[in-house]
Formats: sequence, C-alpha cells, structure tokens
Amino acid sequence: MSNRTIVTEFLLLGFSNVRELQILHFVMFLVLYLAGLMGNLLTITAIALNHHLHTPMYFFLVNLSILDLGFISITIPKSMANSLMNTSVISYPGCVTQVFLFMFLGSADLGILTVMAYDRYVAICQPLHYERVMNRTACVQMAASAWISGILYSALHTGNTFAISFCGSNRVDQFFCDIPQLLKLACSDSDLSETGAIVFSACLALSCFVFIIVSYVQIFKTVLRIPSEQGRHKAFSTCLPHLIVVPLFIFTAIFAYLKPTSSSTSRLDLLLDVLYAVVPPILNPVIYSMRNKEIKTALRKLIGWRLFTTNKMSIFLVCF
Repeated sequence: MSNRTIVTEFLLLGFSNVRELQILHFVMFLVLYLAGLMGNLLTITAIALNHHLHTPMYFFLVNLSILDLGFISITIPKSMANSLMNTSVISYPGCVTQVFLFMFLGSADLGILTVMAYDRYVAICQPLHYERVMNRTACVQMAASAWISGILYSALHTGNTFAISFCGSNRVDQFFCDIPQLLKLACSDSDLSETGAIVFSACLALSCFVFIIVSYVQIFKTVLRIPSEQGRHKAFSTCLPHLIVVPLFIFTAIFAYLKPTSSSTSRLDLLLDVLYAVVPPILNPVIYSMRNKEIKTALRKLIGWRLFTTNKMSIFLVCF
C-alpha cells in the first residue's frame, strides 16, 4: 500500500501532442460541436414553436435533442480547451463528473430511442388505440422513466469505477474519461464489479436493440399492407432514420466497452469512442430533419420568420 500513488488528476492523451495536430483537432471538434449544437437547438426550437408538432413522436424527439446537447457538451468542449491550451489535464472530481454525466445522458438516450420505437409501433400497428395508449400522462411517464433510470444506471457505474484503486498511472488514452480506459489503470482484480456491471449493461443494451428490431419488424409488416404508396412512404420516412441511428450508437458502444483491451490499439479505441460519443448526437437532427417533411416545413417557417423579422428591423433602423 505504501508504494501506491494517490491519483488527484488524469491526463487525457487521446490525441497527438504535436502543436499543429492539436490545432487541427481543435478546429475539427469545433466544427462538429457547432454542427451538433445548431442542429439540436433548431430541432428543439422548431418543434416548440409549431403547435402542429406537439405530438408524442416530437415530444420524444425534443427529449432526444436535449440529451444529445448534453452528451456532446460534456466531452467535446473539454477536449477542445485542452488542445487549445496545449494541456491534457482533467481533475479527479472533473473526471468523476464527466463519467457520471456521460453514462447518465448516454443511457437515457438509449431509453428515449427505445420509447420512440414503441411510439411508432403503436401509431402504425394500432392506430385506433394510439391516442389512448400514448396520452400525455403516458408520454411524460415514459420520458421520466428514461431520465430516472439513466441517473440510477450512471450512479452504479460511476460508483463502481471510482471505488477501485488506481496504481500510480494517471494516463488515459482517450479524449475524455472513458470507463474502459480508466479500468486499465486499476489495480489487479479490483475492477471486477465494474466489469460485471459493463457486461450487464451490454445485455441490457442488446435487449433494447432486440425490442426495437421486433417493433420495426411488426411496423414493416403493417406498412407493406398499406395500399397507398404515399402512406407507405410517410410511414417509412418516420421509421428509417431510427434504424440508422440506433445500430451505430448501440453496437459501437458495446464493442468499445466489451472488447479485450489487449486486442486493439489505442487508435481503434479512439475511433470507436468518436463513433458513439460524437457522431450520433450530430447525426440525429440531420437525419430526422432530412427524412421528415413536417420538421423541414417547421424549420423553413422558423428560418423564414427570422429573416422576415431581421429585414423588418433593418428597414425600421434605416427609416429612423
């Protein structure tokens, strides 16, 4: 015990320490962050200001966008700040906070995606019961369950991760405090409880994925029986984006957490973490906006109203 060093901070060493590459990393992450920020904020604003979109599907989409905003805001800004200031330090409390929020928002995100699949199943396969099943109270309860379960799930992982002893090293080969990388720093056999929790979480994530797939199999069977081509197109347009986002998010996360650490290089670890921690929150608003006519119409109205307001204000200032 006397030879162990108390860790008070961690070094995030996911990217190069070459100054030119640090600046490139900063610029790339800045572009990605602004894209994700703008896309999700526009989605939230467009839905909030258009009363025609105050339906269960868009209520859950707003929840997803809020979670995505937080998901990218707890990792990317810190990584950009480190690159800009030519440092790699994150404090121990900062690392704990980052792990807790990351796991909370990520698990709540998966919960909302699962609920969205159920919403589409009821809307398409049981349309006569939709208003009764997906009433306001039920929607709020489903969303709240996703958020609360995310908090409990995150508390479990954060508690297990930081209950372990770190044997001297504080070098994390990642751009944020990622649990698999932190477990590499653990003393021998001290991380078994968190490893077990990760395996349980992977089974839970796979269960959600199976539920989503089964829901969409039923949806596609129902859609193929719709006589109207326009009706089939509308149904597919609200479902296909879901099937693009979910596998990318779930499978990259599961592989990143369950793969043997000795079987891959740190560059593969870095790529996997970018794929599930950065890409889905940025893709979500793009995919849902591009594939959904109602969202595109609401965005056009929002942008058009803003331009009209700006032009009206400019004319007013010129007149005076």
